[in-house]
Amino acid sequence: MIIDLRSDTVTRPTPEMRQAMYDAEVGDDVYGEDPTVRELEEKAAEILGKEAALFVTSGTQGNQTAVLTHCRPGDEMILEGESHIFLYEGGAAAALAGVQTRTIPGQNGIMDPSDVRKAIRGRDIHYPRTALIALENTHNKAGGRVIPLENMQAIQQVAREHGVPIHLDGARLFNAAVAAGVSPAAFAACVDSVQVCLSKGLSAPAGSILAGSAAFIEEARVWRKRLGGGLRQAGVLAAPGLIALTRMVERLHEDHDNALLLARLLNDIPGLSVDVEGVETNIVLCDISGTGLSNEAFIARMKVAGVLAGPFDDGIIRFVTHREITTSMIREAADRISGLLAV
Repeated sequence: MIIDLRSDTVTRPTPEMRQAMYDAEVGDDVYGEDPTVRELEEKAAEILGKEAALFVTSGTQGNQTAVLTHCRPGDEMILEGESHIFLYEGGAAAALAGVQTRTIPGQNGIMDPSDVRKAIRGRDIHYPRTALIALENTHNKAGGRVIPLENMQAIQQVAREHGVPIHLDGARLFNAAVAAGVSPAAFAACVDSVQVCLSKGLSAPAGSILAGSAAFIEEARVWRKRLGGGLRQAGVLAAPGLIALTRMVERLHEDHDNALLLARLLNDIPGLSVDVEGVETNIVLCDISGTGLSNEAFIARMKVAGVLAGPFDDGIIRFVTHREITTSMIREAADRISGLLAV
């Protein structure tokens, strides 16, 4: 048995999702005629407390559509220095939108509102216009940490004072909501636009949601088309997305519990170290430097033992729990890892 802990993106659609795909009522979404896509967008907007929403092909497309909609070439956006938009989206903000990024170091992905205030540009012909502030919740590079609602509200206040919109990369926003006991809409109320992934812990096969005001989404729809994201009978993808939004959120606490169990078990293995208290959602960052093995060698040994995980930083391996990982599989994975290090 292979225990795949590389990412929650490896989740496969449930039988119910597959049946919904087969049964989906469809139309041409570019013409606005796909009823299942429209239903998904309306439901997503309702859950997130926004006027409107747009179904996009991926989280990166959702984030970059937001950047393109909020900004103009030569503008600057403020974001945390290890954010997904900055590190893992191929420099798209620069390549596609012509937007300069100004990064702020965070603590566990959390930016200090005073640092954000200082980074906002004054009016000067030598400076780019500060056109956007981007947040990320949960924060991937920080190990799935939750950005507290109070921090987001404080940054929102700074942004309002300066007339700067905020975009939230909420790829795993529902994980944050479940962990914090806060509604997704409460987090989304702090920002002008928000992107959430359907294809991670929520187990849909593809797709993300971008939500905001009706005027924002109308403009974002144009940018989605320019980016090649205008799909036709997209209801076959929207149908499992509806199930993801309405039936898969309530089980996310199981993934969080399994992640915490894995963190504790790994931390008990000689040579491995995990900040157990820092495991807040479904991501576990494990320091393997005590084993003397490189990331490549450690991952190769795990693969032989039937456990898959991914490199994260030098000497750091990332494990991600998800719907297809049970508690017994967590214990089995830890046993296998302990065994391969005992050789």
